[in-house]
Amino acid sequence: MSNLVVVLGPTATGKTKLAVEIANKYQGEIISADSRQIYKGMDIGTGKDLNEYQINHHHIPYHLIDTLDPELNYSVFQFKQDFIQVYNSLIEKNKLPILCGGTGLYIESVLLDYKIPSVGPDDKLRAMLNEKSVEDLSDYLKAISKDQYDENYHITKRRIIRTIEIIKSKNKQSHSQTIEIKNPLIIGLNFERDQVLINIKKRLEERIESGMIEEVQGLINNGMKLDRLKYFGLEYRFIGQYLFDEISYQDMLEKLNYAINRFSKRQMTFFRRMEKRGLSIIWISENNLESINKHLEQYLSI
Repeated sequence: MSNLVVVLGPTATGKTKLAVEIANKYQGEIISADSRQIYKGMDIGTGKDLNEYQINHHHIPYHLIDTLDPELNYSVFQFKQDFIQVYNSLIEKNKLPILCGGTGLYIESVLLDYKIPSVGPDDKLRAMLNEKSVEDLSDYLKAISKDQYDENYHITKRRIIRTIEIIKSKNKQSHSQTIEIKNPLIIGLNFERDQVLINIKKRLEERIESGMIEEVQGLINNGMKLDRLKYFGLEYRFIGQYLFDEISYQDMLEKLNYAINRFSKRQMTFFRRMEKRGLSIIWISENNLESINKHLEQYLSI
């Protein structure tokens, strides 16, 4: 019997919709595995889709969404601690925990029980490293610890700098809590690549029409700087550049669509790597509950 269902997949595959259907049928609650949905005021760009948590006039409870000020940082260490707290509370209530999202590192940190050092931010080191390019940071990381460099993960300044910060910290004695997930049911949504590209373009257009640019402008009006918007990547980076007059509207759309496509491919690469690390993922190409019911009934002993 499984005590955790995981719904993962690249962006624009409808993970939330499927997770909500599972939660509704099997008395579950959803734990977000998305590195940006934790932040308040970042709704459209992060794809929170909070309206999807209503099904048949029933509200599906969710966790680790909309709880943190966007000026604060959030790490894998913090995610794992928060996940364990929520997970244990759901098990105590006899509710099915459903981990749903596209941040592979968050999901893997739980399923493989990462021992993550409790290392706080080093503002001085961050300021110094932030002056360097991604390429220079990658070279530096490989020079100080080649074993910890992962070309599929270390693709942004933020990730590289955080790894360097942990390596250089002198206080590594404290680690994250441990958790043992037995027999997780991991469902992966994987459509044909052409369909994913269509979904990405359509969703981007819908988000623009729904006020995503206005959402970013609101963050700017509340004092958020361009560097912080770039920290969040994708929609916030390129819309931020547009609003700060660094790129044109058309450039913003083209660059953003291209960046999301690349991000989607990197997500799949990470998920495939998870399989190589021993995690069994059931891949489905139909985003509906009927197509996975037999797996759910088997794993949940229903």
